[in-house]
Amino acid sequence: MTLLEFFIVNQKDILGCLIRHFQLVGISVIAGMLIAVPLGIFLTRVRRIAPLVLNFAGMIQTIPGLVMLGFALLLFGIGLLPALLVLSIYAILPILHNTYTGITEVEKSYIEAARGIGMTDSQILLKVELPLALSTIVGGIRTSTVFTVSWATLAGLIGAGGLGDLIWTGLSTYNTNFILAGAIPSAIVAVILSGLIHLIQKKLTPRGLKGVSA
Repeated sequence: MTLLEFFIVNQKDILGCLIRHFQLVGISVIAGMLIAVPLGIFLTRVRRIAPLVLNFAGMIQTIPGLVMLGFALLLFGIGLLPALLVLSIYAILPILHNTYTGITEVEKSYIEAARGIGMTDSQILLKVELPLALSTIVGGIRTSTVFTVSWATLAGLIGAGGLGDLIWTGLSTYNTNFILAGAIPSAIVAVILSGLIHLIQKKLTPRGLKGVSA
């Protein structure tokens, strides 16, 4: 059976795996954002502990995904919960790093000007720092999303579903059609999501910074 025939015959199963993959990525990245953005803001206010927290988050990031899934499996068993927990943890670092960096790199002159017109610290954060840092924060979300699309393929190993189910089935049965049916959509999803978030990032970049933003 050719790859095209395999896709046609198994389109419902592949679509189901694709939808579950989107769920894994979406929930994990949103959870990562809800943790990382407030934590990043907090670290900009208590900078003496920022290196410790960022280094710890970086250390967690270096732990192989299979090891983290193994720990989660022991604690929570097979299924969706351990996969979402691990993916959410991995999603945090890029967003946390970019939130902290984006806010701390806002020009001091803007902050001083805001204070000069009587803005409070909260107003400076909401009306000056976050708007100027937003493009950098979205860049972290973009990186986190692309990484999570890749990491989510491991979720199939613990019964959480997704495109990883197809890949691991193919590896265990030496069936390249299954492997490609999982790998190709995963790669396409990563490219599309990266492109869409990059467009959002460009829209959010202040006009004066567009020439220097990554």
